[in-house]
Amino acid sequence: MSGPGSWTRAILALGSNLGERRGTLSAAVADLVDRPEVRLVDVSPVVSTKPVGGPEGQPDFLNMVIAVDTTLAPLELLAHCQGVELAHHRERKVRWGARTLDVDIITYGELVSDDPALTLPHPRAAGRAFVLYPWSLMDPGAVLSGQPVAALAAAAADMAGIEHAELEPPGLGTALP
Repeated sequence: MSGPGSWTRAILALGSNLGERRGTLSAAVADLVDRPEVRLVDVSPVVSTKPVGGPEGQPDFLNMVIAVDTTLAPLELLAHCQGVELAHHRERKVRWGARTLDVDIITYGELVSDDPALTLPHPRAAGRAFVLYPWSLMDPGAVLSGQPVAALAAAAADMAGIEHAELEPPGLGTALP
């Protein structure tokens, strides 16, 4: 793991299936990188996906992945992500229920952790095309736990339900360094 003050690459997955989903994702990316300890590196295209797990009858999600460099420690980054979720009216009433915004830390550098507060890499990411597919579009050479992200996406059970929401991320082209 990197030392204090050094930059670590993290992959964050964002999803929304309530409210103005596209605007929420756009604003959430801006909010996530609106501090000096977090720098936006890359942004995936947005995909539309069916909900995985949770209650029946939820609206479809818009999902995307971003790469950031950060000097925040893993739990500090988690607190920051949860603060952004709260700023976008995220409520945690039902596990995997409908939500205005979900931000998950998928990887934090090469850190492997079984901390119950933040398990890394994300324990279910390797089987979720709604994370893997946009990540593979953003970074075709990405690897998760030694496996190519594109291959994991192709094998994921939810891959068949993914559609491109648009060819470019929502208004984020000018936000990249």
